[in-house]
Order: sequence, then C-alpha cells, then structure tokens
Amino acid sequence: MTHVPGRHRRTGLTALALLPLVALAACGGGGGAGDTAAEEGSGKGTISVWAHQGQASETAALQNAVKNFNSSQKEVKAELKLIPENDYTKTITATDPSELPDVLEFDGPTMANFVYNGKLARLDDHVSSKTLGNATDAVRAQGEIDGKFYGLGMFDAGLGLYADKKKLDAAGVKYPTRVDDAWTAEEFGKALKALKAEDSDGKVLDISEQYGLATEWGTFGFSPVVWSAGGALLKDGKAEGALDSPKTVAAMKTFQSWKTYVDPNTDGNAFAQRKVALSWVGHWMYPAYSEALGDDLVVLPLPDFGNGPKTGQGSWAWGIGAGSENGKAAGTFLDYLLNDANVGAMTKANGAVPATRTALAKSELYKEGGPLQLFADQLARPCGDSGINASCVAVTRPVTAGYPTVTAQFNTALNSIYGGADPQEALRKAARAIDRDFTDNAGYEIP
Repeated sequence: MTHVPGRHRRTGLTALALLPLVALAACGGGGGAGDTAAEEGSGKGTISVWAHQGQASETAALQNAVKNFNSSQKEVKAELKLIPENDYTKTITATDPSELPDVLEFDGPTMANFVYNGKLARLDDHVSSKTLGNATDAVRAQGEIDGKFYGLGMFDAGLGLYADKKKLDAAGVKYPTRVDDAWTAEEFGKALKALKAEDSDGKVLDISEQYGLATEWGTFGFSPVVWSAGGALLKDGKAEGALDSPKTVAAMKTFQSWKTYVDPNTDGNAFAQRKVALSWVGHWMYPAYSEALGDDLVVLPLPDFGNGPKTGQGSWAWGIGAGSENGKAAGTFLDYLLNDANVGAMTKANGAVPATRTALAKSELYKEGGPLQLFADQLARPCGDSGINASCVAVTRPVTAGYPTVTAQFNTALNSIYGGADPQEALRKAARAIDRDFTDNAGYEIP
C-alpha cells in the first residue's frame, strides 16, 4: 500500500509496487524454511512491534492502541517501531528471521513469501480462538495457508465504481447499485458511449491511471476483470492456460477498448472536480468524493464479464515473527489490537472496511443501509484465491510465495495492453515468464 502522490492514499494496495521484485521473489530460491512455530515463552515481559508509518491518522490510531495496551495490564509491554512505508517491505525482506520483532505488520500479498522464507510464525497457537473466529471470511482467506493462519488484519479493502448521479441522469443511463444487478461488460460499454455523447471532451471514465498500471494498482484494480471473465492469474500453480486463456484475452481486449473514454487524471481530482462521470477505484476515495459530490455520489459494483462481478480484497495484516521467543505475549498483544475499540478507531482513521465481524456490524459507513454497504456486501461473499465461481465476489490475490513475480508480470502485461499491445501476445509472454520462475523455484511449495 503505497502513498498516492498528493493527498489520498491507496489503502488496500501494497508496498510491492516499490519493491525490487527480484529481491522478494529470488529470496526463496533455495527452498524455503516454510512452516514455522514461535516459542511460547513466558507470556510476560517486553515485546517488539514493527509497523509501517503510513498516513498520520493511522499512525496516531496505532500509537494510541499500543499506549492503551501497555496501560491496561502490567505483564506485557509492547515497544513500537515505525518504519517509513516506502521502506517497510524492503526492510522485512532484508532482515534475517532471527532479527525480526515479536509482532510485525506486513502487506497481505507478501505473506506467503515471508512464510516461505521462514519469517512468519503460525498464529493459531498464540492468538485466541475468539480473535480468529471474529475475523471476516475474506480476511481469513488472505491470512491462511493450508489451514494454518499467519496473518490477521484490522481492515480490508474493496473496489467499485463511484458515479456522478447528475451526469448519469443527464445521459439517460440507468445504473445498478447492488452487486447482483451489476452492468454486464457490454452494458458498461454502452453507458460509456451514452455518457460520452453528453461530455465536452468525451473523457468520462477515471481508472486511477495516475497510480500507474504497471504497479500493484494494475493487479489490484484490474485482476477482477480477469476473474469476472472466468479467467485466472494462476490455476493449479500454472499461469499458462489461465492468464492467457481465450476468456482472459477477450476481457483484456474489452478493457483496452475503454481507453478512448479515459481521463488520464494526472492530478487525481478528475472525478471530484466532476470532469468525469465514473471512477474505478477503492473505498479509500469515499471521503474526498462524498465531500465533493454530496448526494450526487452513488456507489456501483464493477461490471460483470460473465462469471459474476468481482472485486479485489486484502490489505495490511499482523503476524508473529518466526524468531520470537515470546509467542504467548505476542498473541496477548494481537488479541488486544484486534478488539472492537482499536479496529473501530483505525478504520475511522483510514476509512477502510473493518476486518472483524463485530466492528463491521457497528460501522456507520459499512453497516446495512450505510453509504458503503456495497463494499461490505462484496466482502461478505469471499472467493479465496482459487475455485472462483459466479456466486462469490471478493477474490484474494494468489496466496503464493511467487506472488511478486505473478503481480509484476500481470501488471506489466496490463500496462502494455492498455498502451495498444496485442492482448494475446502480452498475456502469453507474462504466463511464460511466471511459469518459468515457478519452475526455477520448485513451485514455491511451502514445506
């Protein structure tokens, strides 16, 4: 989750965008340390905690949670170390497992790579069953490998289309507001044409191009197009036949055809300034958009390419360092950190979707009848990262130690397709590169 240039932040994206991919992918080349358990320890004493230093409001919420934990009891003291967000994932990657803290934050898609490289310990032995059970299904899907949990989040992420009701009405465009009523890809194309006819420059769609499509935004924002078409980034550990399947190629051709309608949105304000009618982005833009549009703001699901509408999900999570000698104390801290008060304070600070069932039910934004209920409804129908069908909506990015290669190849292909490259050739090239890397790393199997 990198900072967006300017005011707004991509909660739900990943520091992978800034990480040299070879560093993260290659560090598992020799066969990973794999499934690791932290020592139980005494459950008392001082524990070290690492977290990324993101936006000021998030940092304040976390510092307050740590302060309140320390004053709530006398047996465990948590010492928080904040690391700049742009350096955070690189720092974990470069640190020997024995030097990592007792508790650390990490970006969701990096989890399997860190497990593979022996940096994260199982949570199951140290976090209470109540805390594990209170995690939403989508967050559980992100944090689980082979039935064991390595990560739990305070918040989740989601995608949708923000729309300017005034512009839609002026163009005579009828629009869906529920997941099950999503536009088909064809209907979305017709809506773009109708909106263009009423627009002075014909640029009616924002796809957050200013983030860069050849970054994690490309994967997070537009892999849902692949899944919605019935394709996949990986199937049974292989990209060939999935990423370059006819369904994926056809969907990417459709995506490519939208470019004529897209405002480059170089300053990130095209939708808020009402230059465009539609913005393809995540929950994190709601505060700015609601302030700018008021009652004219509506939230729509992404279009359905045939396998049901889909959204990405997943965000920062918390885990226990594999080298911790006090897993019991680390679990005590995480139980506290993931309570309703702290999750509520954090999601109020960053506007994200609460990652626990109880906090989600209380959320003014995401509860039933709330302005962002659509995002909660999507996350309530999780797909996991495989076996994605028409009835589920929120897809977890592939939980594999080779994810850095998968995302780098996909978002590079996406960017080239958007720039005019042949979709079939770009996707075939990406699939070959992914499979070659997986072969070189014995499939990134976690022992």
